[in-house]
Formats: sequence, structure tokens, C-alpha cells
Amino acid sequence: MIATAPARVLDDVVRWRREIHRHPEFGFEEHRTSALVERELLRAGLDVARVAKTGVVGMLRGARHGACIALRADMDALPVDERSGEPFSSEAAGAMHACGHDAHTAMLLGAAVSLAAERERLSGVIKFFFQPAEEGPGGALPMIEAGVMDAPRVDAVAMLHVTPALLTGTLGTRPGVAGASCDDFDITVKGFGGHAAQPHAGVDTIPIAAEIVTSLQRIASREIDPLQSIVLSIGKLSGGYRRNVLADETRLEGTVRCLSEQVRAAVPARVERIAKSLCEAHRASCAIDWEFGYPPVINDPALTETVIDITGALPEVKAVQRLPEPTMGAEDFAYFAQRAPGCLVRLGVGFADIPNPPMLHSPEFRLDEAALPVGVAVLRALAASLPERLSR
Repeated sequence: MIATAPARVLDDVVRWRREIHRHPEFGFEEHRTSALVERELLRAGLDVARVAKTGVVGMLRGARHGACIALRADMDALPVDERSGEPFSSEAAGAMHACGHDAHTAMLLGAAVSLAAERERLSGVIKFFFQPAEEGPGGALPMIEAGVMDAPRVDAVAMLHVTPALLTGTLGTRPGVAGASCDDFDITVKGFGGHAAQPHAGVDTIPIAAEIVTSLQRIASREIDPLQSIVLSIGKLSGGYRRNVLADETRLEGTVRCLSEQVRAAVPARVERIAKSLCEAHRASCAIDWEFGYPPVINDPALTETVIDITGALPEVKAVQRLPEPTMGAEDFAYFAQRAPGCLVRLGVGFADIPNPPMLHSPEFRLDEAALPVGVAVLRALAASLPERLSR
């Protein structure tokens, strides 16, 4: 079967993944990773282009007529100090591949390099997107603006994302909404400082900020239809100078995740109404800044069913789960899926003997490297089958 990659390539995938893991890089700083990807794609004979600062696109033209598809991997790391215990742990302080992007890159690179030697058996055009900055500020839109979805026009796009919530050998996906939107906000509460022994002489912003935190939670519990999903979290609260000084300014940093664009559009006004009214009630003021991020990920139903059909037949895949619910995590793959039918597939990387593994974004996150050949097989199968099926 064309899905199974040569053993030497799978050895390279493990080596590449460990090398990338040792040297994590943040968004639009993936110079070392991009150089590795570009070198291997060129060595394999693919057409290669640099886009969006550190993004790389490889293009492979099959010998037979077919559609154009794109397969996407992200390359950036997170600002996390690694505590996984892996012998190839991060050598960069404060940086770690805690979301598995090192595996995403290595698996897609393995698929691209191995398929380059089999172009006589392939149909259509396969584009391999190696995207920067998924963790922020977002590399998908800059790649799209650089024209990666055109010349030739992409007819379908797919990606794998590792998850320790599924065991190795298992895939998971669902048609329709697969992931949430992501919008971030900062609220700066401004009051009047003074001595903590004389609170009446100032306007202490810390208790006001605390009241804002608790009141914002009622947006989800009392202002949104309970059949709709929303997460509003305050991840950081900072203010003050020392224990006996009233804080004249306190800053809250939060995020909102929604599965519906209608719910998403209604949230900012609610946040601003609550924050401003509480500040006014307590003689303070506030400034609110929004950073509107990724839209929800929508899996195309027809494409998703085709992906399930293709991957379910692979010997490397033990099971393909139809996930009952989307995740509230966000992915800027959503932008690609707005331009062409898209499908995000979850790749199980969980160890069978670890019942409660650290999840993505954890300093202790580890993945089962036995899942890497599974991911390569899935990507190769999609590259080999989708262009022909979509052209029928």
C-alpha cells in the first residue's frame, strides 16, 4: 500500500522530530526548523517556496490527472519550561514543543519526502504547508495572503493534530464544528493609590478587579443559551506595589472561546458592560482592549466522511473515532478551511500504560513515538487518495 513509508524515512521522522524538539522556536522565529524542512524537501526534489517569513511550502505534482490538495503542519513552540524528562528535552530555556508541533512537522516532512519518490503513482498536485506561528500571532492568514491556496487552487486541505487523549493507533474527527474561536482581551482598572491603612482615601483597584472576574463568569451561566458553548477565562491578574499600598491600577488578561459566530459576536459588548458598570459603581474607570483571533474550525462534512473512509482502511490505524463533541481549543487551520473544504484529524499519541497523561501545553507533555509512523501513513494515504477521489 502506498500509505506505508519506507523504514529509513520513518527513522528520519524520529530523528527530525527529536532535533526540532531540542531546539524549539517561537512564532515567526522558526529559522532552524524552516531550514531543516527546506533542505529535506529540496533534497527530495520537490518545488519549494518560502512564504510568510518562516513558512515553507513544498509542491509535488503527480503523474496522473487529479485535484489539488494541501496538507498542513505547524512548526512553532510554546513559552513553557520543559519537565517531560525526555532525553531529547528542550535546550532552550523557557521554550518547549508542548503542543506536538515538532511531531506535526516531522510527520508531514516524512510524508512529503517519501512520496516524492513515488510521483508516478500519484494524481493531481499535493501542497505541503509548513506553517509558522500557530500559537500566535497566527501564520495561516499570512500564508494565505502570500497565495499558497492558489496557483493551482487548493480543492481540499487537511491536517493532523496529536492528542494524548487518544491511544496510539487511534484517530478522531467529526464533521461540522471541530474547534472553537479564540478572542483575547485585557481590562485595565484605574483607581487612586494611597496607604492601605486609609482605604477610604483612595480607590483600590484590586477588589474591583476581583469583582469583575467573578461577574464575567455569569456571561456563560446567565447570558448565553445553555445549549451553546462558551468558555471565558481570566488567565492573569496583576496589580499593586506592596502589601501596604493601595493598587492604583490592576490589569486582567482573559480569553473567550466559542463554537458559534453568533455567540462570539455578542460577547465583547457584554464584557464591556459588566467591567465598566462595576468600575463606575466603585469610583474607578477602565480601558478594554480586544484582540480578535481565530474563527471556529469547521470540518467539511463530505470531506470528513472521505477522510474517515480512507484512513479507516489503513493497517496502521486501529480505529477511527467519530468524536461526539468539538474541542474548545482554537486552531488557525480554521482560515484554510474557510478557503477550501477542510478536515482536522486528531492523531492519538497516548501511552497504553499511562491512564491520565499530561495534556497538550503541559510542561510534562510527552507523546508515544510509535504514533509517528501512523501519522505518516495517514498523511501519505490522504495525499495518494484525495486528489483522485475529488476529481471524480
